[in-house]
Amino acid sequence: MTFTPNFEALRDAALGVDDPKILDGRAVAKALRNEVKIGVDLLREERGIVPKLVVVVVGEDPASAVYVRHKVQASAVVGIDSERRVLPANTSTAVLHATLQELNEDDSVNGVLLQLPIPEHLDEVKAMELISPSKDVDGFHHVNLGRLMSWAGVIEPCTPRGVMTMLRARNVELRGKHAVVIGRSVIVGRPMAQMLVRADATVTMCHRYTQDLPGFVGQADIVVVATGVPELVKGAWIKEGAVVIDVGISRRDGRLIGDVEFEAAKQRASSITPVPGGVGPMTVATLMENTLRATLLKHDLKIEDGQLLEA
Repeated sequence: MTFTPNFEALRDAALGVDDPKILDGRAVAKALRNEVKIGVDLLREERGIVPKLVVVVVGEDPASAVYVRHKVQASAVVGIDSERRVLPANTSTAVLHATLQELNEDDSVNGVLLQLPIPEHLDEVKAMELISPSKDVDGFHHVNLGRLMSWAGVIEPCTPRGVMTMLRARNVELRGKHAVVIGRSVIVGRPMAQMLVRADATVTMCHRYTQDLPGFVGQADIVVVATGVPELVKGAWIKEGAVVIDVGISRRDGRLIGDVEFEAAKQRASSITPVPGGVGPMTVATLMENTLRATLLKHDLKIEDGQLLEA
């Protein structure tokens, strides 16, 4: 590992909330950002290196604009240089690919992120595959996903890695537990399942064609839901004492809700993430962590016990 945060600080944040059932992503994300800032400051002070993240945006999707603003703000908090590279919605494949290749070759850039979604006339997969694996701070390149499958991952997808950080910060025991992951996307579901297996959990992956979804959920010690279907998982399905991680976010009647029927599920769960304020902040904080790790990898460095060392 090139960088591991001080989990005592993260545990203090996770356990120091008013409601012991709430797994507060904002609190843990703040603690993780503080840890990343310590690492960034150390890198700058001892080696004169400042990590740089470039976010490529194609078009003017309103939701994307909000997400990009959060990423730029988080970069400023931890001391990472950031840049928005905005391309018009009618950008050609050639121009997008040339932009990504330019960033691959720019020695000052440590992390490249293509903000999704991109316009339909552009091939999302081909564009993602053009980003250098060493700069792929989203962790979506097939090389990085392959490393995750072989348990040799260095840069891992931000959302599932953020979930694992939250679970560890909350002292959730995973070894031998039954985890049910609902949703099989390459962004969350599939890498989430791999990370849970690596942590010695027994994992069941469910999706839209799963029969008896309530039955599977009812067996789970840990439930991770990432479908984008509002309140798909009913509170009555949750096993008493289960840990519930709700990755989904949708808008209904002017308010944001998740994939889990929150209030009913909270009655049965031992810990549950709120929406908003749960997984979302951890995704952005983990992007900062990945950018620091990509920078350390580039320079063959690591941070251990507050010291910057040769890797």
